[in-house]
This record gives sequence, C-alpha cells and structure tokens, in this order.
Amino acid sequence: MISIDHILVSDQVVSEQFVCDLNKCKGGCCVDGDAGAPLDREELKQLDEVYDTVIPYLNKESISEIDRQGRYVYDKEFGWVTPTINSKICVYGIKGENDIVKCAIEQAFLDGKVKWKKPISCHLFPVITKKSSNGSTEYVNYEPREDNCKSACALGKKLKVPVYQFLKEPLVRKFGEEFYNALDATAKHLKNM
Repeated sequence: MISIDHILVSDQVVSEQFVCDLNKCKGGCCVDGDAGAPLDREELKQLDEVYDTVIPYLNKESISEIDRQGRYVYDKEFGWVTPTINSKICVYGIKGENDIVKCAIEQAFLDGKVKWKKPISCHLFPVITKKSSNGSTEYVNYEPREDNCKSACALGKKLKVPVYQFLKEPLVRKFGEEFYNALDATAKHLKNM
C-alpha cells in the first residue's frame, strides 16, 4: 500500500499495466456489472444539470428506462448509481461504430455541449475508490474485470504503461495534481529500488 495523506493506494495501481482496448472489449465496463456506475452525491446534481443536453444522444429504450427509474437510483450495496437496462447496459451507454459502447454524457462533453465529462467512477475504471466507514480514509484499488479487461491488460503490458499513468487525467480530476505527482514520484522510487 502507498499512503498519500488520507489516501491508501494499492501497490497494483503502480505495478500493473493497463491500456483500454475498445476494439476488443467493446466498452464492456458500461454493460457488465452488478449495478450502474457509482455516483458521488455532487454528481447527482451534475447529472440533473446536463440531462436535457444529453437526451438527444440517448436511444428510445434508454429514455424510457430513465423515465421509469429516474436519472439515478439508490442501490443498497453501491449507493447512488446510474440506472441500467435489464441489469446490463448503463442507460447512458450508447452503441457507436463497430458496436463499441460509449458514454452519452462523455460524447456531449466531447462535442462541447456540457462541461462535466462523466461520472468519476467510470473515468477511473479499472481503479475503484471507496471511503472508509468513518470517511477519513479513501482506498484506491485496481480491479479490472477478468474477461472484459484481458485485452487491456495485454495492451498495457505490450506498451509498458502503468495503470496510474493510463489514468492520469481521472486521478488528477479526483485527487488533484499534487496527489498525482506524489504517486508518480513514489512509483518511480519503487521501480528503482
């Protein structure tokens, strides 16, 4: 474990290698899981703010499911999450070229229509964060999906890209530049040992 302030980072975040390979996994992380994407409380408001702009990106089935369930739902195990269609694809998942599932929220962001990229849990995947029961510590763990992420693990090894480097943007977004620089310095120190 690497400790930076109140954040405990699994050694695998710096020792393992990972690069998403969408042509092979087809965006499986948006489809496969126990629930939709976990949402921080402040993200509920952000989702409400961008929703009207995101609607044109969604298909009829997604819109119908959101009308039925809501823009987000509460899950006993995971807290606030995005709804899913038949416990599979996230309602904000859209199939694009080559049947690759992408995020409608992120597409609206890339098109310059909204300022919020997507839920941080999605942006950080395959890293999962969780706060301790008293909220004083945050755990950062590397948890790729065994089947869906096999090609990403292979590509990461081939390109020699550590997980934390692949996820620089979302790690900075979640914890700040200072945290990332400390993690990078620690990773380099451990590599040279």
